[in-house]
Amino acid sequence: MQPASKLLTLILLIFMGTELTQVLPANPEESWQVYSSAQDSEGRCVCTVVAPQQSMCSRDARTKQLRQLLEKVQNMTQSIQVLDQRTQRDLQYVEKMEVQLRGLETKFRQVEETHKQNIAKQYKAIKAKMEELRPLIPVLEEYKADAKLVLQFKEEVQNLTSVLNELQEEMGAYDYEELHSRVSNLEERLRACMQKLACGKLTGISDPITIKTSGSRFGSWMTDPLAPEGDTRVWYMDGYHNNRFVREYKSMHDFMTSDNFTSHRLPHPWSGTGQVVYNGSIYFNKFQSHIIIKFDFRTSSISKSRQLDYAGFNNAYHYSWGGHSDIDLMVDEGGLWAVYGTNQNAGNIVISKLNPNTLQIIKSWTTNHPKRSAGESFMICGTLYVTNGYSGGTKVYYAYSTNSSTYEYIDISFQNKYSHISMLDYNPRDRALYAWNNGHQVLYNVTLFHVIRSEEL
Repeated sequence: MQPASKLLTLILLIFMGTELTQVLPANPEESWQVYSSAQDSEGRCVCTVVAPQQSMCSRDARTKQLRQLLEKVQNMTQSIQVLDQRTQRDLQYVEKMEVQLRGLETKFRQVEETHKQNIAKQYKAIKAKMEELRPLIPVLEEYKADAKLVLQFKEEVQNLTSVLNELQEEMGAYDYEELHSRVSNLEERLRACMQKLACGKLTGISDPITIKTSGSRFGSWMTDPLAPEGDTRVWYMDGYHNNRFVREYKSMHDFMTSDNFTSHRLPHPWSGTGQVVYNGSIYFNKFQSHIIIKFDFRTSSISKSRQLDYAGFNNAYHYSWGGHSDIDLMVDEGGLWAVYGTNQNAGNIVISKLNPNTLQIIKSWTTNHPKRSAGESFMICGTLYVTNGYSGGTKVYYAYSTNSSTYEYIDISFQNKYSHISMLDYNPRDRALYAWNNGHQVLYNVTLFHVIRSEEL
């Protein structure tokens, strides 16, 4: 079928004396429009008409199916581009490490071959350390395999896009079920790939980037990790209690350079600084309670509220800085989480995975870390990272993995530039930590170390 913009010639058999306006709809912009007309030898009217803007093809079920598939593939293309950028960035870092490791290996071999025995002995202790590093070399090869896998996905998506574009233009015969199966298979593989490649163990935190200086000593700010492409709105909440106004800035640029914002009034004041915006809604702890509220910005109403059973509140199990920070809501690659203390766990941290729609607890993990001893905490890839304090020299020193139900003590320092952190949350879309540091809104980039075997995908 030709595009709607082309002329379609139809033979309209209209008896003489019948008005043309009785045959064609009254609104020409939404109907077939007469381009020219004439009579044939038998007195019948032969007309050439222009198809309406909304053509028959656009209403065709097959076209709609193709368009939906094409939109899916285009969304996957965007995801692959993000994945490719992350993988290439990590790969550059790893390749430098590989060069250093191989260089050390060569140097130690030269020392053993060219120096006298007594000098070589002095290097044996160093060589032992090298042997510990040797297993990392296969890991580096896995990184290279990851990069090749992403390139393979890019090629498959490009091929699918070309096929679907051609079908949309030509509307030839095709097997929709086969195409749908192909797209679905690629989508599942890509989702698994992204979950594996995007996740890893925290190995480093960058120097802070100060975005803005505003507000009181305590507060929270964030972006929505599930916001559509191009949506960079910033959400800003000053204070830790007795406040119910949330500021919405149109973009990060607006947030940094202006005071233009839209104010949203919540139905209840919040407690602490553990709020999070996720998929168009804000989740917060209602003041002086262990109730979690989901407030939908699109409808300006509460879409769900639920009591978080046994969770301490009203400064029962706060972070070490206080501020009614008993219940900390956070998101990572896996979804929505709540971190809090309970009497049943002797005030130690409990981690609960929440259903973002119903707020029901999907699963909980009890840790051995006292909630009041934690400066702040955040989730990355299913692991809770806890800081040793909120002022002065600060580091991440405790990690609890919900994937393995195990914990370990680590040592990852980061700069506490303004000496009082009252909010620290991870955004999986930006792969960055958002912090409120003594009236300053600050960002930290993070480095994640992951090991993936491509045959698992």
